[in-house]
Amino acid sequence: MTGVEIGRPGAGPVVPGELLRHLADRENDAGAQADRLRAQITELTVQLQAAEEEVSRLQLTRQTLLEITGQQQQDQQEAGAPPLPASYQDILAVFTHTDGALRAKDLCAALNIGDQPRHTENMRAKLKRLVGRDILTEPQPGLFALNQHRT
Repeated sequence: MTGVEIGRPGAGPVVPGELLRHLADRENDAGAQADRLRAQITELTVQLQAAEEEVSRLQLTRQTLLEITGQQQQDQQEAGAPPLPASYQDILAVFTHTDGALRAKDLCAALNIGDQPRHTENMRAKLKRLVGRDILTEPQPGLFALNQHRT
């Protein structure tokens, strides 16, 4: 077969069946690869969230232990009180543009983070760390405000 249909006036080239089957097979393979990659992305996203939550819990635990043992000030001095990460700076920016105290859920909404419990708990942990660094205060349980007495 030459790839051109003979006998039908005005008919264009005919695509051989073998080529169409080959293209269909490649399309199926590419689709299967895309599905595998989507599954990997989903799995990696879950693993990343778990790792970020573990880091957050460990940081909070460390901070709590330092507070309990009275080593918080010494630890901050030894560490040179490193600058805050961007996510913490974003939190403080919201506080500087807000009068009064906020809850973790309010900050999640202000920062467009999401209102799922894991987001709120992660935000609460960050706020507690800022309280531990004497940047924020917690005048009532779950309510956070800038520390006005900080020098």
